[in-house]
This record gives sequence, structure tokens and C-alpha cells, in this order.
Amino acid sequence: MSLITHIGEDEIARTGVDEGTLRRIAAKHNIEIPVYDIPGYLALLRSADLTTSAVDDLPDFIDSRLTPLPTQGGVRRFRKSAENCLNAWSHGTDLVAETPSSSLLRGRSVVVKDNISVGGVPFTCGTFPQLNSGRQEHPPSAIDASVVRRLLDSGARIIGTATCENYSLSTLSYSSASGPVHNPWQRSFNAGGSSSGPASLLGLRLARAAGVQGLEDAGADVDLAIGGDQAGSIRIPASYCGLYGLKPTHGLVPYTGIAGLHPMIDHVGPMALKLDDIAALLEALAGDDGMDGRMTPNTPLRDNVTPYLSELRAFSAAGAGTGRPLRVGVIVESLAAPQATEEVARVVRRAVYQHFSAAGAMVADVSMPLHLLGPSIWTASCRNNMGFLGIGARVPDMLTHNLPHWTPRWPPDQEMFDLLTRSNPAVMSVIFGETFLGEKFGPAVQAKAHRHVFQLREAYDELLAKFDVLITPTTPDVAPPHPDMRAVQDGGWTVLDKAELGLGVSSNTCAFNATGHPALSVPCGWATARDGFTKLPVGMQIIGRRWDDLGVLKAARVFETGGGGLGPRPGVGVPRFVL
Repeated sequence: MSLITHIGEDEIARTGVDEGTLRRIAAKHNIEIPVYDIPGYLALLRSADLTTSAVDDLPDFIDSRLTPLPTQGGVRRFRKSAENCLNAWSHGTDLVAETPSSSLLRGRSVVVKDNISVGGVPFTCGTFPQLNSGRQEHPPSAIDASVVRRLLDSGARIIGTATCENYSLSTLSYSSASGPVHNPWQRSFNAGGSSSGPASLLGLRLARAAGVQGLEDAGADVDLAIGGDQAGSIRIPASYCGLYGLKPTHGLVPYTGIAGLHPMIDHVGPMALKLDDIAALLEALAGDDGMDGRMTPNTPLRDNVTPYLSELRAFSAAGAGTGRPLRVGVIVESLAAPQATEEVARVVRRAVYQHFSAAGAMVADVSMPLHLLGPSIWTASCRNNMGFLGIGARVPDMLTHNLPHWTPRWPPDQEMFDLLTRSNPAVMSVIFGETFLGEKFGPAVQAKAHRHVFQLREAYDELLAKFDVLITPTTPDVAPPHPDMRAVQDGGWTVLDKAELGLGVSSNTCAFNATGHPALSVPCGWATARDGFTKLPVGMQIIGRRWDDLGVLKAARVFETGGGGLGPRPGVGVPRFVL
């Protein structure tokens, strides 16, 4: 029996699907349909239209696990801060759960990156409102992201959303639609991206304590922050601003309710000024939420999450030098990665050998040539559809709860090009690259790159069978100055100028987004900026075995026990308070 007999004349008319529609669609695939096959394919196309329309006509459904958690005062309110000279604040709030189930984060002030849904608060994802929602104002989030609910349920006070880079797609901090985010240690220098606002607001407390001038109108500093990371977007800002920033094992912390770029590389995680706070945040956030397709069979249920804070404190109390010495491997290729400076490599290498060794660890150089191909593998494995998924916000090929309030403009048009070329040409580069790579290579190279991700993972795993952790500089250099954001015709920087500023920034970080290993940026000293005299923070990256995030935290504690840390800023003196 033909399918067309099941479709009434009224339904056929309602679809508007006729022979011309079918032939037009076939022509897009360079196909000519024989006349005798027209009725069959026409019936199938109409059937697809009707079944999809049945879903389109349904009222929307939002999972109750994402319903905004009841907070004190009832109605959630937000504001734009008048004190925001670093441009790090997006929207201020004051949210405390009515009945938190835990006191783990009681009273701690937290900001979240502005690609994370906070119910009732405008959602910007760092971009322009007309590209975000088609309106002249940003839409409020309809949901609480899983990590937001968990923060509130742990007793935290969410005091705002912090600026993120345009579409959350920049390793530097000049691209947000609201303007550049400044490094708290030196205005007009990058804070790192794309979790720029969270890092700037955390670093603000350190910079004020160290006596940095001109921060009176920066607004409140914060205790804790949550960032997102696809190529280094937690670790790079942490490095530039002198903080701790953890990209957890892929699948340990749910990404539900957050604007992503590609499911394989999407991570969300903690940023803080103290290692104990990283552990507390990870404990609050980790565990399967039942809605995120990035979760794996290894992801613990909430009841089985490691008590990271108590485990770390117990380890610290027992003494870092007991038992078998920690084995630390320094990837020598990372010290000479593209755009690496001799000074940053020297600072990291000296810190590793001095402070780990002082705590009784065994430190050795190790070679891994494939590390230098990590950025290429990362690019080829996700760039073929990052524009469609991340910028167009299309649904990935796995079940995951998307954002009901996030409807960015797609396909791109001239207005979008003009706006983004001025603020963040990396977005247009991803879109153009996706089209070009798809035309030249098709899906075969992306599929091959995914196989090489397993090769890259295996290479790191082999080293991690010999060493407990691996070390690289987080970034090849300290924070660079901002570009001149004026229009090119007015003397501002060109697209090429901006692209060259960011070369190599993620060369040591992006590979671990693809392989899924946990990676923590740890402040380890200071180096000279490109102006020749400004001193800015240096971060080293500690990489551990997948699902051994606790081992990474313990290694960082060993480094601290041996005297490692940011230290006083050269020429500034000792900070006025101890964290």
C-alpha cells in the first residue's frame, strides 16, 4: 500500500509540498528523479513534513531538572554595574537558594561566565543582541544550567555573570560585543579568553592586594568563578591573571545549559585563587545530570562524586613527601611550542624543578613529538562543523538538552560579517573555514582526525603510565596588549594583525580538550610583557590521567608544599594580605 493513501487531500494541501518542491530539493544534490519515481518520493517527503510539523506544533518542553531553583526574595533581579572599568562584569545579581542541600560553598561569592544559563538573567554569550536573538536586547535565560543549580544547592551566592568573548570563541579578551576585558594587573593588556570576565574579577582581588592602582571603579572582586573551555578558555585566562583554573576530565562536569562549540571539546570548570577552592568547586559541580550526552559510563553519579576537598586536605595534612615520590614529566616540546618565549619557558622550567624537587618529587624531561601536532589534530577534528554547531547553535548528533532561549542568527549575512570582523574575526574565520574544509576535504579528514585523537590520547597515556603528571607552560607567553579596536580606516588593527596577536596561545592547551585529560593551570611566577618592562603572571599546566582529577590537585599541592606559587610581583613588593 502506498504511503500517499494515508495522507488526505487536506493534509497534502497543508504541506505545500508539490512536484516542484521535490525536484528543487533533488537538484540541490545534483539528482534528476525519473518521472515514475515522483509519486513515491513525493509521498515520503510529505510524510516527513507532516510528522515533523506534529512536533513543531507541540508546546515547548523544558526538563524540570533545569527549572530555575527557588532563591531568596522570590523574583530574580539583575543590574548593569556602573563600576566596571575592567569591563569584566556582564550582569550583577544576588542569588542564594532558599533551601540549599549542602553548606560546601556557603556564603562564597561566585560569578559564572556569560555563556552559562542563569534563570531570569540576560544571556549574551558575548555577542551582539541582534545576532543573539534577533532583537535589540538579550533574552533572559529560561533555565538554570546544571552547574548553576549545583552552585546554589551548595550554598553559594551567585553575584553575577561575567563577560565572555564573542560567541565564547577567542583565546584573547578583546572580542566581546561590550568591548575589551582588561587584565587587572595592567590595563590595556589581555585577560585571556574566552573566560575573560571571570579571570579578571578573580585577579582583581590579587591586584588590589598588591597595590595596583586604578582599580577603584572595577566593582566587587569575587571568591570563586566558573568558566568554560574548548581550547584553553579556562586555563589561558587563569595563566594571564595569576589564578588556578581547571579543565576537568571530559564528561566529569555536565555542560547542560551552556552554549557550546563542539561536544567533543566542550568543558566547564572551576577558577579560583586557592587550590582548596578549586577542589570545593569541583566537588560541588561534578557528576552525571542525566541530560548531557557528553557524560560517559565513567562519569560518577552525584552520590558517588569524589569528596575532592576533604581528600585534598587529608593529603596535605599527611605531608606531600610521604610514600613513593611523585613522578613529574616535563614535555620538552612544550617549552619550544610556536610563539614560545625563552623567559616564560625558563620561569616554568625553573619553578618545576625547584619546587617539585623541594617537596621530594622526582622530576625529569620527557619528549613527545606528537604534542606539537596537537593543535592540528584539534583543528581537523572539530572545525568542519564548529560554525554550524557553535555559532549557529544547531543540535549535535547526540541527545542533550539545548538552550530554549539561545536562537543566534544563521546563516551568516553581511551585517553579521561587518560586526564580527570588527570585534572578533575568529568567528567569521571559523565559518569560512568550515565551508572551505567541507568543500575541499569532506567528512573524511574529520573522521581521520578523530582517529588521530585516539592516537594522541594514547601517546599521553603512555607517558602518564611512567609519570603521575605531565607539565607544560600553560601559555607560550604572558598576556599581550590589546589590539587597537578602532576601524581599520581610522588606524585600527586589521584582521591579520588581530590574528597574529593570538598565534600559538592555545598550542599547549587545546590538545587536552580533544583527548579529555584533566589539566590545571597553576600560577608559578612572573615574566616580562611585550612592552619590555611590565611584569605579568606566568602559569604552568599540570596534566593528569583521565578521571584522576584528584591526582592533578594533589600534584599542585606538592608544588605548593615545595614553595611554588605566583609569588610577589617583581618591583611591586609583597601583597598586603595572605590568601
